[in-house]
Amino acid sequence: MTTHIDRTHGAALASWVESAHGHAQFPIQNLPMGVFATGASARIGCAIGDQVLDVAAALSAGLLPDVDTRTARAVTGETLNAWMALDAAQRRTLRVDLSRLLEAGSHTGAIAQRHRGVILHAQEDCRMLLPAQVGDYTDYYAGIHHAYNCGVIFRPEQPLQPNYKHLPVAYHGRASTLMPSGVPVHRPSGQVRVDGDGGPQGRFQPTARLDYELELAIWVGPGNPLATRIDIAQAAQHVAGFGLLNDWSARDIQAWESAPLGPFLGKNFMTSVSPWVVTSDAMAPFRAARMPRDASDPRPLAYLDDADDAACGGLSIALEVHLSTRRMREAGLAPHRLSHGDASALWWTPAQMVAHHTAGGCNLRPGDLIGTGTISMPEGRECGCLLEMTHGGKRPVQLPNGEVRSFLEDGDEVVLRGTCRREGFASIGFGECRGQVRG
Repeated sequence: MTTHIDRTHGAALASWVESAHGHAQFPIQNLPMGVFATGASARIGCAIGDQVLDVAAALSAGLLPDVDTRTARAVTGETLNAWMALDAAQRRTLRVDLSRLLEAGSHTGAIAQRHRGVILHAQEDCRMLLPAQVGDYTDYYAGIHHAYNCGVIFRPEQPLQPNYKHLPVAYHGRASTLMPSGVPVHRPSGQVRVDGDGGPQGRFQPTARLDYELELAIWVGPGNPLATRIDIAQAAQHVAGFGLLNDWSARDIQAWESAPLGPFLGKNFMTSVSPWVVTSDAMAPFRAARMPRDASDPRPLAYLDDADDAACGGLSIALEVHLSTRRMREAGLAPHRLSHGDASALWWTPAQMVAHHTAGGCNLRPGDLIGTGTISMPEGRECGCLLEMTHGGKRPVQLPNGEVRSFLEDGDEVVLRGTCRREGFASIGFGECRGQVRG
């Protein structure tokens, strides 16, 4: 398990980058990795306060003297794929070196301050890109409350399918439509069901039931050869980091096409991903036990069962969904928080998802993306999507300005946020995953 806590996590650690002091998202204890551009070329960066550290520039300035040759090559590219391919020890060493470079009072930090004009860029001046070239994208269904709530809507007699607690259920998504935060989502068209005199039939039209889904992104690190599998005890070492993911969904298209197979046009038009990758090492203080099983629940099969993963394979991340309508922005109103929840409400851990994905011999590759599935809470309207929150559109949400929403309308902007908090440690965040609906 990646639960290595060291001095880089210390609450008293401070940076010479002034904006990092008490920063709600990116203090020196976080140091997420991303890809940014200030012009035509893309470069690998590390977020620190409201700045971006140009890692290649720091390397060229001799500020990362302990970095080995493979790591140096990995951080001078235009995507994070090679960094993700590093083994867990190499990624950890780089994180320690970056922390030392940015630490107030350190020898390297004192030298780095003299290069700040070359190695630092204001985040507001940077264009954030998709962190990696994604070869494959898989979306799980690990949020048990989401699965149950949807089951109540569609199958009240049996909300959870019989297989749900036995194996992590998933489908393969469309990697080409993964987009970084801020890219608008265009309302898709497809076939929806209409009931006529001759029975159900399809009609092609723009979706009238556009929805969001609050998920975590799991970025795959080192992969595995074809026809091999990743053991559950080692699976956490194959996760490079985490982000936020919005799996935009056209519910009316999805409902008509998903019998008998899974989602297709209802899901493949766009998925938004936050640009910063919060590393597995940064998440070490915020690990949690996986969701408890009671006596009536099946014990995971051996290939999904590991004592360390059961004890600390889960994640404690406070999650929020905010909505801003066109009318709200025109009136100068702040976005409205639709719901909040926690990533600890995932029935399956990231390691179990990785182990199951490779159980039949599928080869994962660095930069592959895994979505956790929608994360919801067990009661009330603390749901990770409008489908649940409005009970299939039957119970619209009342917004503070008098507007109501059953599903998203043109001009609506959805913002996902995530924060990790634990007593004795500095809080860290994921930035935002933002997208506005266009007609």
